Amino acid sequence: MSKLDRDKGLILLIEDNHNIAEMIAEYFERRGYHFDFAADGVTGLHLATTNSYDCIVLDLMLPGMDGLELCRRLRADGKKQTPVLMLTARDTLEDKVAGLDVGADDYLVKPFEVRELEARIHALIRRNRRQVSHQVYQIAGLTLDTATHTVNRDGQELTVSPIGLKLLTILMRESPKVVSRRDIEREVWGDVLPDSDTLRSHLYNLRKIVDKPFGTQLLHTIHSSGYKLVQLADDTNG
Repeated sequence: MSKLDRDKGLILLIEDNHNIAEMIAEYFERRGYHFDFAADGVTGLHLATTNSYDCIVLDLMLPGMDGLELCRRLRADGKKQTPVLMLTARDTLEDKVAGLDVGADDYLVKPFEVRELEARIHALIRRNRRQVSHQVYQIAGLTLDTATHTVNRDGQELTVSPIGLKLLTILMRESPKVVSRRDIEREVWGDVLPDSDTLRSHLYNLRKIVDKPFGTQLLHTIHSSGYKLVQLADDTNG
């Protein structure tokens, strides 16, 4: 498929409910998107790791391998940074955190409006295609290379989700300034803002990766203001 043919986006839909899959495909194909399909987790993982997609729409509950395990393997084993939007019938914070923790970029709770799905997919594709200048940021022992998407702290390479990388880039780029919640959400998700739990969940997961295993906290919540990533003066000795 030529670049011209797939300008709108080539999407992998992994969904075992045929009615939902047909509804999504019919709506999106009328709007110029192209699709590959899988009805189970094993087939979905194979397609996701052997092809290049602009976005993956992934159901949480799948035969063969569930969406959480599929996403985890896609990131950890397949080393794929393809944006993943997870579909789930469960609306608890714990379920959302679980999806984001294995590397999902966004989630949508069933039942959903297909127009909202389109808006979220469009935002993920647009963000993923946006070119980022090559920068290497370093704060204390934490280093981020925006070209290779590698993150290290104290000599240890860290595995960070695509959204986590974007958040880390914003916070390290603006350090030591405080970045407001609204500014972060606008830069990451554009005009299609997520629900109130999404940013908090991503930052919770980011803290577990960049701070929890180490002796010094770098990612700080500033009450009623936003977030900043900096080594505070009283933390310089650990």
